[in-house]
Amino acid sequence: MTGPLDGGRDGGQDEARGAPRIPSPRRAADNYDLPPVTEAPPPLPHTVLKSLLGAWALSACSAEETAAVEEHLTECAPCADEALRLRDAVGLLHHERDLDLDPLLRSRVLENCLGRRPARIPVPDWAGPYDAETARLDALLRDIGDAEWHAPVRLQWFEGERAVSRRTTVAGVIGHLLAVDGLVTSALGLGDPLAPQVPGGAAGPPAPVVPTDRTETYWRDAHHPPTRTIRDPWRDQSHTLIRTVSFAGRDAAALSVSYGDFALPLRDALLDRAFECWVHAEDIANAVAYPYEPPSGAHLHGMIDLAARLLPAALADRRRAGLAAPPRHLVAAGSPGRSLHLEVEGSGGGHWYIALDSPAAVGSPDEAVAQVALDAEEFCQLVAGHVPPEEAAAGQDGDREAIKDVLFAAASLSRL
Repeated sequence: MTGPLDGGRDGGQDEARGAPRIPSPRRAADNYDLPPVTEAPPPLPHTVLKSLLGAWALSACSAEETAAVEEHLTECAPCADEALRLRDAVGLLHHERDLDLDPLLRSRVLENCLGRRPARIPVPDWAGPYDAETARLDALLRDIGDAEWHAPVRLQWFEGERAVSRRTTVAGVIGHLLAVDGLVTSALGLGDPLAPQVPGGAAGPPAPVVPTDRTETYWRDAHHPPTRTIRDPWRDQSHTLIRTVSFAGRDAAALSVSYGDFALPLRDALLDRAFECWVHAEDIANAVAYPYEPPSGAHLHGMIDLAARLLPAALADRRRAGLAAPPRHLVAAGSPGRSLHLEVEGSGGGHWYIALDSPAAVGSPDEAVAQVALDAEEFCQLVAGHVPPEEAAAGQDGDREAIKDVLFAAASLSRL
């Protein structure tokens, strides 16, 4: 920036600043053969100096301008106050300042943008929870430092009648999600991240189908402990999955995903993956002291609804294993049977009637023999295996045996 006190190429002060135009000494000598003018130019007017305060606060003034402004600040209290305010404002613009952005900001911006201009290829409603939860987790991972990828994380779930856990790291959790999400990508024909390759390009033995076996295989076969480099393949896989189901539309919804001893329709499998993504994102957030919010009410309701629909089959599995009471009154398939009223309170909650004696029966309020009331997040923590079944229900009424069986069946939905 050319200084106002600089002689200038135009022969005088900047007229735009209102200063009087002083003939250039050199030009005057050339034209009139007079001795050079040596008197100092007049001081800048107050209005000019005040207009320079913003540039001064940004350290964008020339040396002459800076000297003139700072001399003026010692004499003019209003300008000195304004200069101090501007310098404080500039400090807020420092690029290294941590603003701790809300992890929900991305999803809110996307929701607003899509509401104004719908995407040409929209994400199906049933894939929305998975899209949102992977985006929120990715935002968390982007914010943490290299060392935090090795922070210890204890994964918890429920087996039989007891809680179990496994120690890993933040990077190990992302490897776990990558491995189990591969069941969905395989069902879509996108390949399996665990499919081994042998020299020569031939495929090796098939990758495991049971989620726990897939995770153990990934952790065992990793040449080195996972680091933050695992984020890229996990993120690329989730983006490819969402893009594929968006283009496939209704055709993809008809597919099913095998989990070994059971299968889920693709739309339910993506709800299951969204739920696990959220649960493990909270595991990571707790390990690195990062604030993390639960899913939106609509997405949370879908996850709870999936768990409620899976409860009759989970209860039947525990009964076959001798871990639940035998059925009391079998009915024809599709008929109302003895039921438990599950009331989930809070955002995403609702009312469900769980068939107690057979997965083929239909839960009915007329056949309810017991009621359980839980908060939405508490119910999800129970399904994730993070809360003991005996401590989960805030309110219980009716058949105590039925209540116990359903709570333990909910906990048994958890897995590594």
